[in-house]
Amino acid sequence: MRQGDSEKTGLLNGSSVAALKRPKPSRCNPSALHRFNGFALYEVLLGVTIFAVGVLALGRAVENCLNASMLNAEEERARQILSNRMAEIQAAPGFPDTAKEFKIDTGYGIVKLIQKSAPADLTEPGNIQLSGIYLVTLNAQWKQGGVTQSKQISFYVYRVR
Repeated sequence: MRQGDSEKTGLLNGSSVAALKRPKPSRCNPSALHRFNGFALYEVLLGVTIFAVGVLALGRAVENCLNASMLNAEEERARQILSNRMAEIQAAPGFPDTAKEFKIDTGYGIVKLIQKSAPADLTEPGNIQLSGIYLVTLNAQWKQGGVTQSKQISFYVYRVR
C-alpha cells in the first residue's frame, strides 16, 4: 500500500483512526441541538436568578440608606432645637428657670424639651465659693418607631446678682 492509500482507508500502521476521532455534531443531529438548547435555557435561568438577587440586595441597601438618612434628619432637628433654646437662655437677662417643659411640633412629630437648672456649686482653689454660675441641662425627647429617643446638652450660665 502506498502512503496516500492508507490515508484514504483510515489505516495507520494497522489501527483505525476513525475510532479515535469523535464525530462532529452536525446541524441535522437532533440530540446535539437539544443539548445546546437546554444549556442556553439553564444559562438564561442562572443569569436571571443572579440579576434578581442583585436587585433585591440593591433594594435592601437603598432602604437602609433611607432609614439612616431619616434618623440623621431627626437627630439634626433635635440638635437644632437644643441649640436654639441654649441661645435663648444665654441671651436672657435674668436667672434661668429651675424647671420648665416645652412641647415643640416639628411637623414630623412632637419633641418634648425639658429644661432644668441649678446653682453649679463651683469652688476656686482655697475653697472660695463661686456664685452666680448655674448649670443648665436641656433634654430633647421624641418617639421614632415607637421607641423614645433623646439628646441632652449641659452648659453653664453666669449671672451677676
